[in-house]
Amino acid sequence: MSKFDSIRPFYDSEVNRALMEVAAHPMMKAMMNFTFPDKTDEEWTEQLLKTHSIRDFQINFIYHSVQKVLAISSNGLTTSGFGKLEPNTAYLFISNHRDIILDTSLLNTTLYEHGLLMTTSAIGDNLVKKPFLKTLSRLTRNFIVHRGLSHKAMLEYSLLNAEFIREAIFSQNRSVWIAQREGRTKDGMDLTQKGVLKMLSKACGEMPLKDYFIRLKIVPVSISYENDPTDMLKMPELLAKSREEAYVKQKNEDFITLMSGIMGQKKRIHISVGEILDKEIEAIFEKEKTVNKQLQLLVEELDKEIVKNYRLWPTNYIALDLLNKSEEHKDQYTPQEKDEFEARMREGVELNDPVAVRNFLAMYANPVIHKEKMQLLAT
Repeated sequence: MSKFDSIRPFYDSEVNRALMEVAAHPMMKAMMNFTFPDKTDEEWTEQLLKTHSIRDFQINFIYHSVQKVLAISSNGLTTSGFGKLEPNTAYLFISNHRDIILDTSLLNTTLYEHGLLMTTSAIGDNLVKKPFLKTLSRLTRNFIVHRGLSHKAMLEYSLLNAEFIREAIFSQNRSVWIAQREGRTKDGMDLTQKGVLKMLSKACGEMPLKDYFIRLKIVPVSISYENDPTDMLKMPELLAKSREEAYVKQKNEDFITLMSGIMGQKKRIHISVGEILDKEIEAIFEKEKTVNKQLQLLVEELDKEIVKNYRLWPTNYIALDLLNKSEEHKDQYTPQEKDEFEARMREGVELNDPVAVRNFLAMYANPVIHKEKMQLLAT
């Protein structure tokens, strides 16, 4: 048995059989009918059963699904920074994380359109409990991150994930996407968890850690949505946190959030990739000699780059002004945009609950606050 069988995507040799097993599944039918409304079930099924690689499945099916989602649920996707990346070169993309599926789907769409290597991407096992979703995730080159395990099992899987990432980049020349933290950012504050870098460091082996991190070609990614289609779904957890209460997910909450993120209205979307952090890693390891401090400085560097390249929208400035009861940023939005945002808030937030209002506004305002704070630190 392969060392990575418990977490890996399908091999190309397994793709056709997997597609045969799910071709008649109601969720596959719904996805294909959504993507190809002008094709009969027989037509798309015939094409599906001729597919023998993950790349073909991504290009001939998933790419078109993403385009359809963008057309229906957004005002378009813009990108920046991709011209700096080299073809046929594997990178480790460390990204802020706002949407369960679309963050990686939109990144891979953009990489494909720029003639760059698409990624194998981390996905939590809580999101693939349904057999169809697990198969689909493996067909789109996701690898599984196990959660909720004992401390010993978590350490074992952390090492396995790190070794899988190393194998993908060094041996398979395959780019990798991981989030800067476990789970999506819910309060708008995109902060890297040091544990992510500790996980990566486990697979350096005999290689000096500085050389290992440089060889990984770490690239920070910033993705922003003008409207967060899951903003209302995040509110119960944010309110529980504000009240210092334990939050327990509802049945099927992850699946509902997944579907809402895909189909909910996002307005404009922007993805930006930064520079490879090789010079920064050199400087960090020159300055600090202990691993703990080196990792902390790299966390700070990732945060700085992700926040710097994050595209702010009128919704962010409107929320900050409403939060502060000011008009300081009124040159960043129109009266109509403000009216639309307030109408959106009235639909899902109890306006008589100041804690709920504050949490909703902070979700959108925090990216502005974070960016302004980073700019002050840089001066």
